[in-house]
Amino acid sequence: MHQGGYMANISKQLKEQCRTLLLEKKSDILNRVREGKEGLLHSEKSGDEADQTARILAESEFVATQERLRAHLYEIEMALARIEDGSYGYCEETEEPIEKARLFAIPWTRLSIEGAELRESVSKKYARG
Repeated sequence: MHQGGYMANISKQLKEQCRTLLLEKKSDILNRVREGKEGLLHSEKSGDEADQTARILAESEFVATQERLRAHLYEIEMALARIEDGSYGYCEETEEPIEKARLFAIPWTRLSIEGAELRESVSKKYARG
C-alpha cells in the first residue's frame, strides 16, 4: 500500500461513518445467509416430481445467492481492513481520495468514479482484443 503517500484527506469522522455502514451491511448479509440456510433446511423434502424440481431450483438459487453474499462480505471485510491500515478511501487506480458521496453509497468501493471509468475502459479495450 501507499500508506505513507496518503494525505489526511479522508477524515477520521468519515472513516467512522463508513465503518458503521460497513458493519451494518455485514450484519445484514450474515442475517440473510442464516435465514437462507434455515429456509432451505425447513423446505419439504418429499413430494411429486414438480415439488422435487422446485426444491432443486430453490437449492440452485440458494447457492448462487450465497456466493454473491460471500463475495459481498469479502469486499466489506477488505474495506474494514483498509480502514485499519489507513488506506481506506483512496482509489486503487488513481490513488486519489474517493468521493465522499460514493463512499456513503458504496462504502466497500475500492475505486473513485474516475478510477472505475479507467478500469472499465481498459477492460473494454482488452475485451475487443
